[in-house]
Amino acid sequence: MASLKDATAIVGIGQTPFAKQLRESEKALACRAVLAALHDAGIAPAEVDAFASYTMEETDEVEVAKAIGAGDVTFFSKVGYGGGGSCATVGHLAAAVATGRASVGVAWRARKRGSGPRPWRNTAVQLPTPAQWTRPFGLLRPADEIAMLTRRYLHEYGATRDHLFNVALACRNRANQNPAAMMYERPLTRDMYMTSRWISEPLCLFDNCLETDGALACVVVSAERARDCRHRPVYVHSVAQGLPAQHHGMVNYWNDDPLSGPAWTAARQLWKQSDVTPEDVDVAQIYDAFTALVPLSLEGYGFCGRGEGGAFTEGGALETGGRLPLNTSGGGLSEAYVHGFNLINEGVKQLRGTSTAQVPDAATCLVTAGEGVPTSALLLRAP
Repeated sequence: MASLKDATAIVGIGQTPFAKQLRESEKALACRAVLAALHDAGIAPAEVDAFASYTMEETDEVEVAKAIGAGDVTFFSKVGYGGGGSCATVGHLAAAVATGRASVGVAWRARKRGSGPRPWRNTAVQLPTPAQWTRPFGLLRPADEIAMLTRRYLHEYGATRDHLFNVALACRNRANQNPAAMMYERPLTRDMYMTSRWISEPLCLFDNCLETDGALACVVVSAERARDCRHRPVYVHSVAQGLPAQHHGMVNYWNDDPLSGPAWTAARQLWKQSDVTPEDVDVAQIYDAFTALVPLSLEGYGFCGRGEGGAFTEGGALETGGRLPLNTSGGGLSEAYVHGFNLINEGVKQLRGTSTAQVPDAATCLVTAGEGVPTSALLLRAP
């Protein structure tokens, strides 16, 4: 099988400020993030010939290309499933660059979730055939659907709300170190967590990601060209997407085992194409739209056994200095929620050695997209 292993690298990252409400349009935010990433890489906009984004992205590549002054574009793609698409955008660009379809690729995500409308408010587009049997009866929001999986996970494996709190706390502690995070200098305590209001039981306020306006982008080039860019390259070592048999987004209840989600499918492909194993990963950026997705992902990507994800979080395992330092910018729970793209940029910062919560000598970083939906993942490697 042809391999993309270390053939390309992320050489530039950019982001706008994050806030509950930003005045600029999503298009303007997207362009600011893309231009910042190109500046970070030292590459002129006219050299960009590839774009990748999400199907849920409101600003298309035509508008971005015109606004930034890109040249002729020879590759463009969109990845589905919102939070599941983040890492796949980089994977698509890596494939295009490695096979000569393009030379400079830009992936981005811009979103006004903090000040914009809720995606599920429009019932006309929220009732595909399977959903007609659930949403009219109360499974309306992603929080409601993930709450079902969470309840089953707690019941089957004896995990507790303390385990979910461990996830929320690790993310908040890292955000407290990150001036760009929405939760910067806003500590979280166990009492605050345990007494907060329910969003969809057993998920409380702090089990849910932030609602954020903002945008992020990154630049992908060949490994050869990467050596001449402004920063040391961060190699795309392995990339995978995952859609398990008989999957149904969020709830997965058509599957024989709802708790074996897309992470398991993506992980098999990711590790098969990699020179490293879970034991070699120095730091991880695991998609955290909800705290419960983290133990599910820890199991799916092989950091612990089945049903052991809750226990894995104990004893500060996810904190700096723990078994697997996690979401070192604060993640979707405490930095910003922009469909997981901030996890990609934070992975690059870790391997450059520039994170606000730097893991000493970090050389490998796992980045995952959303568990519970068709997903994707990246293994990033330092030179």
